[in-house]
Amino acid sequence: MIVKIRFYKYQGAGNDFILVDNRENIVDHNNPKLIASLCDRRFGIGGDGMMFLQNKEGFDFEMVYYNADGQPSSMCGNGGRCIVAFAKFLGVIDTETEFLAVDGPHYAKISSEGDWVSLQMIDVKELKTDLDAYVLNTGSPHYVKLVDDLAHRDVFHEGKAIRNNATYREKGINVNFVEPTDDGYFVRTFERGVEDETFACGTGVTAVALAMASHNQQTGHIDTPIKVLGGNLNIRFDYDGKVFTDIFLEGPAVQVFDGVVEV
Repeated sequence: MIVKIRFYKYQGAGNDFILVDNRENIVDHNNPKLIASLCDRRFGIGGDGMMFLQNKEGFDFEMVYYNADGQPSSMCGNGGRCIVAFAKFLGVIDTETEFLAVDGPHYAKISSEGDWVSLQMIDVKELKTDLDAYVLNTGSPHYVKLVDDLAHRDVFHEGKAIRNNATYREKGINVNFVEPTDDGYFVRTFERGVEDETFACGTGVTAVALAMASHNQQTGHIDTPIKVLGGNLNIRFDYDGKVFTDIFLEGPAVQVFDGVVEV
């Protein structure tokens, strides 16, 4: 049986996603092969992941996210921002929302124009080290390493090696390489599930901002501008030296195109 699915393509700082309005439960998305084929950049629509906006009692909507390999994923920060923009486009929300994601409830605020989203992330209470790197979970697990000359670094091979080493191979980890800039940081990320470098990673830049605050022994209210391959993001949060709270990931979320695909 052939089914027609209307989809929308969104990007947040170059992190791109396929979004589907599934409030009527038209699409059975428990189909890794289908999702992977739609995310394929040569034979499908193309995307770093695919999301379904669904009804959820007690919330404006539920975000159901899959990685590009078709498998259910942990939290995606830029995906979260894009689905908020999608919800505004659909008329589900106006300028504020409370929605449910895999790591729990999230609050977000969107500009009246609908293209700039501030997404509240989960509080972070634990920051570990792995030799000279930091390891923490901002909704997804992240490895953060300070490096030099990041623009010319082989992020794919170095990130892949860390993601698949004996420590992280089983569950996987997202690998972020960081270099200080005049006003913040430059970040490049190898993402598990995509198994490649992406143009941006929302939970990744969030992890970087928190790790760097600890590294620099900063406390109080902190704003951290971060440049990624796909543009610019900002992370603001409070840190008392032990727990990171009121964490917001901020940046653009733009609809690129829409269409219908037969599956």
